[in-house]
Amino acid sequence: MAEIRENPLGDEHVLSLELKQCGTTTTTTTGVKKDGEEEAPARGSWSSKIDFILSVVGLAVGLGNVWRFPYLCYKNGGGAFLVPYLIALFLAGIPMFFMELALGQMLTIGGLGVFKIAPIFKGIGYAAAVMSCWMNVYYIVILAWAIFYFVMSIRIDVPWRTCNNYWNTKYCVSPYERIGLKCWNTTTHGSICNLNNYNVSIKDLSDPVKEFWERRALQITTGVQQVGEIRWELAGTLFFVWLLCYFCIWKGVKWTGKVVYFTALFPYFLLTVLLIRGITLPGAIDGIKYYVKPNLSKLGESEVWIDAVTQIFFSYGLGLGTLVALGSYNKFNNDVYKDALIVCCVNSGTSMFAGFVIFSVIGFMAHEQHKPVVKSLLQSENCYTGTAAHFKDGNNHKTPAAPLFFRCRAGPSPPTGGAVVARGQYEDFGMRLGVFEDSLKRGTFCTMEGFITAMVDEYPRLLRRRKEVFIAIVCILSYLAGFSCISQSVFFFNLIQWTPIKYLNYEYPWWSHVFGWFTALSSMLCIPGYMIYAWMTTPGDFDEKFRKLVRIEDDVATLRLKMGHKAEPKEDGKSDMI
Repeated sequence: MAEIRENPLGDEHVLSLELKQCGTTTTTTTGVKKDGEEEAPARGSWSSKIDFILSVVGLAVGLGNVWRFPYLCYKNGGGAFLVPYLIALFLAGIPMFFMELALGQMLTIGGLGVFKIAPIFKGIGYAAAVMSCWMNVYYIVILAWAIFYFVMSIRIDVPWRTCNNYWNTKYCVSPYERIGLKCWNTTTHGSICNLNNYNVSIKDLSDPVKEFWERRALQITTGVQQVGEIRWELAGTLFFVWLLCYFCIWKGVKWTGKVVYFTALFPYFLLTVLLIRGITLPGAIDGIKYYVKPNLSKLGESEVWIDAVTQIFFSYGLGLGTLVALGSYNKFNNDVYKDALIVCCVNSGTSMFAGFVIFSVIGFMAHEQHKPVVKSLLQSENCYTGTAAHFKDGNNHKTPAAPLFFRCRAGPSPPTGGAVVARGQYEDFGMRLGVFEDSLKRGTFCTMEGFITAMVDEYPRLLRRRKEVFIAIVCILSYLAGFSCISQSVFFFNLIQWTPIKYLNYEYPWWSHVFGWFTALSSMLCIPGYMIYAWMTTPGDFDEKFRKLVRIEDDVATLRLKMGHKAEPKEDGKSDMI
């Protein structure tokens, strides 16, 4: 007896043919095209295993490894931070990393379709897609800043080293001039310094790097109510990086897999060069000792454990659907266990390696300033670990965007020699190039690939044949939305980055907090919202709905057949799903 029924789960309109004979049931599937519909093109796959490994390494190894991990080690007790970090890694990081890769590989589908295994939780996929959209809008702005700084660096001397520029204020003092200032303490006004024959409070003194960032690069207005103009220089660099992003992913994973040969490997070359340079500087060993020396008393603070878990999720790119998408282009029989362990070891190893690079330079700075390492970190005027320079506000150094560019010019006297300036600028060029390509692979085309894959796999007949056009539309819309991050109020970027919404001493008004909660809830509400929608639209009583939505009865092989993937025989006569 034969029974033909339409598959309720797949988007390919697959029909299942059940042949019942002698008490057994055999299920086969065949793709059926409905009238008036075009058949979806074949799905792509990785050209080689190394393409996949480098792509996942490129996603996992990013800014969180280079600057955020060393900073958290310093903040949370040096080597003692490794205790909660490793616990979070083995209990949460590696299991979730493996799970996302395995789900994509098992079902060969993106972050939305993978929830066919439990349809009621599909809202998680939509939440991840929304988060990817927000990330694509604001994270790529960091690349636009990097390009702007790179262009401004192409001159004999960088413009943020001195105060002799049209954007500088009368309170601007370079780090080298500050050393020679005559300052004294008063009982009523605190420390006072003589600047150009004027007595100025030391709190009012400003730094040329900070003023370049605020008054030249961003040209920040006095408040979010004054949106100001679009920074057209940044609009140009933003357009350039979106154009690069489009051409990195427009041909699918086969083209993306070739791009990552450079984007995944170049940071290691750069870090190695910087480490060799750093450890040859005087005082470097003191910085490294501070990095690895454990302060076990910190382990009793809850914030240390929270930072450890946050770092794992941030650096491994968990919960965005990107790992699901990258894993979905693997063959079904790929050894995902080994791949996940390799990438996790590389990721965490890179974090620790970068810490030696950063702290070797910090030790040198402390040596040159004749200060302990901790004071050099907190009070240094010569090391700028951020696009926003070294803002004094205590909240700013905690933000993910803070130490974007690591640029140091240390020494008791200004580097007036041409060779010194040139060497410093070459270091700037190399570091910014590393930051640029690192952010490009992590914040743009890998995250974008995850979003595109999820949407194309969810609507294959509509989008797979028009994938290049769809990617172009997404890039254009994201570019236009990015204007909210490069206006003179830089409202949206600060909204995403800081909690509570505060920039320096300026506190954003109540309605900006409301909008901030809206952006946060726009992803979180997808989860309960879809649960309610799926429950209300699924026919049947409570038990039937629960069986259909919470746990499907099919095994993996049957589910893959329903989704249109076929089984091909292997040489030993067994079949394997591809």
